[in-house]
Amino acid sequence: MPAYHSTLPHPDARVINGIPLVPLVTKVRGPAPYADPTLTYDAISEAIDLFRPNSLFKNFEIKGNGDRLLIYAILFISQCLSKLRANTSVAEATKSLHSLAVTNVVIPADPSFPLQQMYPPVADRGEADQLRQYLSQLRQEIVLRLVATVYVADGQPSQFPSKWWLSFQKRHFMGKSMK
Repeated sequence: MPAYHSTLPHPDARVINGIPLVPLVTKVRGPAPYADPTLTYDAISEAIDLFRPNSLFKNFEIKGNGDRLLIYAILFISQCLSKLRANTSVAEATKSLHSLAVTNVVIPADPSFPLQQMYPPVADRGEADQLRQYLSQLRQEIVLRLVATVYVADGQPSQFPSKWWLSFQKRHFMGKSMK
């Protein structure tokens, strides 16, 4: 069975380092283009929805730049889940994951990125800085939505994370993880 790929169209998005700078539905300030406020499904929603099925795959064929953004988001979600414990409260999780999102933002062009060979190089330092800002905004929005998704039990907000989400802590997309 093949992995799930990005289905969102990104024809007009600017591409840096193989990552399309797509509009995001977000309240976090940053360089991402603003999405239509009536939009209910964006790249972050797609990454959260596809995280669990895609984390089971060891191979992933990139079929477009949207897949590169999906890979980055999935690796970050995996990193976030590895920081949570069964007794971590919502407030503690929000604080620690927000700190993770804004510190040491790794872009795919960095040597420490686990799948660097799957991304084209960055043209110059200005593009690298713009991509770093975009990915920082993306990461902050992922944290907000992930906490809202993981801290739910039986459809109701919970003080502790869902055991179903925590079961994916040790699963790594393609056997790789961001440090």
